[in-house]
Amino acid sequence: MHTVAVLSLKGGVGKTTVALGIASAALRRGTRTLVADLDPQGNATASLDPPYTEATLADVLETPHRAVLQRAIAPSVWSDEVDVLVGSDELELLNEPGPEGRRLENLSRALDELHQSPTRGRPYDLAVLDCPPSLGRLTRSALVAADSAILVTEPTMYAVSGAQRALEAIKQIREQQNPDLRAIGVLVNRLRVRSHEHQFRIAELRESFGSLVMPTAIPDRLAIQQAQGACSPIHEWNSPGAQEIALTFNMVLAKILRSDRAGRHRFRAEGESEAETTGPVERVRSTNP
Repeated sequence: MHTVAVLSLKGGVGKTTVALGIASAALRRGTRTLVADLDPQGNATASLDPPYTEATLADVLETPHRAVLQRAIAPSVWSDEVDVLVGSDELELLNEPGPEGRRLENLSRALDELHQSPTRGRPYDLAVLDCPPSLGRLTRSALVAADSAILVTEPTMYAVSGAQRALEAIKQIREQQNPDLRAIGVLVNRLRVRSHEHQFRIAELRESFGSLVMPTAIPDRLAIQQAQGACSPIHEWNSPGAQEIALTFNMVLAKILRSDRAGRHRFRAEGESEAETTGPVERVRSTNP
C-alpha cells in the first residue's frame, strides 16, 4: 500500500479537492483506496458520505488497534472500492503543536496494521491522507506515516512562502523520523490560464522550486464544487469542465504510482532535477469554461 499525504500550510487552497481527485482517479483505475480524513473540518468525509461509524480517526490516533480501526472505517457512497477512515471535529483536540513523542507514530502503526490485516475486503493499494492546513500533530503524523507527499497551493503572492514551509516540514520529518518520505511535487490549484497574475506566480514557484512544480495544474472550474456537493467522483460528473479536471488528476495519480515503483527510499532533494517533464505549467485543453 502506497500512502500519500496531501498537505498545505494555508487554508482554502483546495487540498481536500486534490485528495478527492486522487481518490476519484484511483477508483476509475480500479485501485482500491482508503481516504483518511485528518482535517477537523471533515470535508472529505462529508463528500464521501460514509454511513455512521462507532469510532473515528480521532479514536484511532489515540488507540491504533485493529478493533478501533474496524469501527472507524466505512465504505464511501462512491463505491465499495473507496473506503473512508472517518474524520470528526474531535481531531482538533489532538492537533496540538510541539513535541509529541511516540504519539506521532500512531497513524503509521494503524496503517501498518491495516495493511497486514485488512478490515474490509481485499487490501488497499493506496491510502490518501487529507491533512489539516497547519503543522500540528495531525499533519506531522501524516508525514511520519506517508511514503510521499503532495503540496497543494494556489497561484497567489503567498504561494512560495507556504510551499517553502511545507517542504521544510517534509525535510525535517524525513531527517528525524521517516527517511523513506519523499516530496512528489507542488500542485497548483484553481489556475486561470489567461490570468497574467497567475502566470507570474507560477513563474515564481518554478524559480524557487524548479521541477518540483508539477507540469500540469488544476483549472478553476465550477464542476469541482458541483461534484463534491453531489457526493460524486469528479470522473463521473458529466460536464466538459469535469472531464478536463479528471484528466489532470489521472496525471497526478500516475506520478504517485511511478513514485511508488521507483522505490520508497529514494528521496530527491528540493530543487534537484527529476526525469519528469518540467516545461510550463499546462492544463488539459477544453473549449468550454
